Amino acid sequence: MESINVWGYLKEYAETKEELLKAVTEVFESGTLILGQKVRDFEQAYSDYIGVKYGVGCDNGTNAITLALKALGIGEGDEVITVSNTAIPTVSAIVTAGATPVFVDIGPETYLMDVTKVEATITPKTKAILPVHLYGQCVDMDPLLDIAKRHHLYVVEDCAQAHGAEYGGRKAGSMGDISTTSFYPTKILGAYGDGGMVNTNDETLAQRLRRLRFYGTEKTYYATEHGYNSRLDEIQAAILLTKLPKIEQYIHRRREIAAMYQEALAGTGLMLPKEAPYGRHAYYLYVVRHPNRDEIVKKLRENDIHVNISYPWPIHTMKAYQYLGWKIGDLPETEAAAKEIFSLPMYPSLTNEEIKRITSILKASLC
Repeated sequence: MESINVWGYLKEYAETKEELLKAVTEVFESGTLILGQKVRDFEQAYSDYIGVKYGVGCDNGTNAITLALKALGIGEGDEVITVSNTAIPTVSAIVTAGATPVFVDIGPETYLMDVTKVEATITPKTKAILPVHLYGQCVDMDPLLDIAKRHHLYVVEDCAQAHGAEYGGRKAGSMGDISTTSFYPTKILGAYGDGGMVNTNDETLAQRLRRLRFYGTEKTYYATEHGYNSRLDEIQAAILLTKLPKIEQYIHRRREIAAMYQEALAGTGLMLPKEAPYGRHAYYLYVVRHPNRDEIVKKLRENDIHVNISYPWPIHTMKAYQYLGWKIGDLPETEAAAKEIFSLPMYPSLTNEEIKRITSILKASLC
């Protein structure tokens, strides 16, 4: 029996190969390989999808965050409030921008930023709040936006795991001053390589972002400010343009899979994902929780069911960030979740038969 991976793209590629290769061929035959029409078209199309005026494509989601912070003038001596339960890039991007990450704990049911804890972490050095819309679900944004407004702080949304997620009818990435996303292959809207974007409704910010991603230039060979080499590849933009019209189809199937998991695993002792009442969960990941996580994961792997842990080590506990001064016990909900959560396979090309096999073996592993 074939193994089931936590993610895979080969079935999708087989089904869409002709369309994808046509898009790539168009780029090769266009005569333009860098920052051409495909990038411009995708920037506009994705911005339209999330309901924002401007999009600036870049090379990955990590640099998207760094560029966003730099565009806002955030750097050395500034603090950015975020969470420790996130992928390393969220924090590494803040540090690369020159700023200092300050962590708040997460809610025990959604694993998202606990907005009620944010205000206590604000200092005179705080310049921005960076909520991470994790696993396919939005942070509770309205109270967070109120806090930011009262304290004159920027809100930078990290939407790398939340393409198409909604909060009160608004798409992830449309609510803050600026938002960032990743098109890494595993994402809901994934490229066949790296890619990212920064979105905003502020034309001045968009213009600065276009300079920053291209050495700080507006004219060839002349930099008006220090910039970076951080451009979205024309080929990846072409691929993403072919996939964007299917994004609602992808989300619909992810939600179908989530519903099948919910039904099959109810009453098993697993803590299942909770969809917040304020929005639509896009189910980038289907994250469950159990105190015997490691033993369960081992049994699943023995049966060729491969799962993931997002994330086993909170960032504030990592050696690379010890200098920030955080210690074990500072973020109890984050630390407790890291010991118990794991993600089941979740991607649109999973079959119903594969889902039944996953849930059957998982339930047997709980005995």
